[in-house]
Amino acid sequence: MLFLADFHIHSRYSYATSKTMDLQALALWGRYKGLTVMGTGDFTHPIWQKELQEQLCQVEQGLFALQPEYQTRIDQSLYQSCKGLQRFILTSEISTVFKRNGKCYKIHSIILAPSFSVVKKITARLASIGNINYDGRPMLSLDIKDLVSLVLESSSDCMIIPAHIWTPHFGLLGYSSGFDSFQECFQELTPYIYAFEKGLSSNFLMNAMVSNLDRFAILSNSDAHSLENLGREANLFDTDFSYQAITQAIRNNDPEKLVAGIEFYPEMGKYYGSGHRACSCYLTPEESLVDRTCLICGKGVTIGVAHRVAQLADRTREQALEKIRPSHAIVPLQTIIAYTFNVQLPNKKVQAMYHHLLISLGNEFYILLQAPIEQVMSYGSLEIAQAIKSMRSCAVMLTPGYDGFYGTIKFL
Repeated sequence: MLFLADFHIHSRYSYATSKTMDLQALALWGRYKGLTVMGTGDFTHPIWQKELQEQLCQVEQGLFALQPEYQTRIDQSLYQSCKGLQRFILTSEISTVFKRNGKCYKIHSIILAPSFSVVKKITARLASIGNINYDGRPMLSLDIKDLVSLVLESSSDCMIIPAHIWTPHFGLLGYSSGFDSFQECFQELTPYIYAFEKGLSSNFLMNAMVSNLDRFAILSNSDAHSLENLGREANLFDTDFSYQAITQAIRNNDPEKLVAGIEFYPEMGKYYGSGHRACSCYLTPEESLVDRTCLICGKGVTIGVAHRVAQLADRTREQALEKIRPSHAIVPLQTIIAYTFNVQLPNKKVQAMYHHLLISLGNEFYILLQAPIEQVMSYGSLEIAQAIKSMRSCAVMLTPGYDGFYGTIKFL
């Protein structure tokens, strides 16, 4: 069956995350978005883990639904147009900080686990290493190779997926604190890594320019810290409905089962370009490859994803086009509505229109990718319909993000 999955989200127990991110709100907004499978996020956090165990029940192998009493509450408040199958898969993100050969590395990784018994094993092992109570995404002094060994010793069915690999400060290939290749990072454990998360500031084409990434499945997830950001990236699967089927599709990098990716326009990501936000100084990849200093103050700039990809690429864009699987670039629906209303988010008028479109047409992914433009115009406005049409055809103009600032978009 075809379904959309977003494996990388956070709970309200993660740093800089909305306090509305409880399990029932995630379930409700997951259906608003059109997500069938969502990561639980943060399963190492003791309180969140307890809530997950109390509120979820296993339905298929390794997949969980809300307990009936909680699901009834969701069904009573969910729009009929957005109802559908929904499951959770046990996931967590770990931040590892370690030194190797005199250099400090900082890498985030996503863990997928098949059961709560395995989750408890992982949690107990990590608790003996560092503090897992203060943050849903714990930061541990642990070599990433040791994390891989620890997780796979808990269960060989687990998956370790390097997160947002190009991010300057916490990505495996990031300029500031990463490696130059997966082999350099994982060494003899490289065969146990099957996939990576590309992050918001890169797209499938950029990753295909680096040939030593070919054997890995590329995943696109939201890394959502708020309900509204769920599903800003997602993965389209066509598999049986189980943890084993989903993870096997990833392990095999099977294009018939891991069908397509739904992705952010990378220029909208906050680390796409290089620059120094304090001086509002942006450097193109070509400029930063020559000089890595701010044009205004002379200090070093934050080196962005486009620069880093250019450093490691061994293919042209034309060659990379022959290697990529299908993908769809999207813009969150509330961002589109805000653009047409010429207002900033959050905005009550935008939210009212957003929910009106959900009620009238269906979930957000359906509206963005499939709904007839005439219907969007009928229930929304001509401007919203035109913007969605422009998005679908990539007729957009982008101002790149850099050094922690998100980029902006205009629809042509």
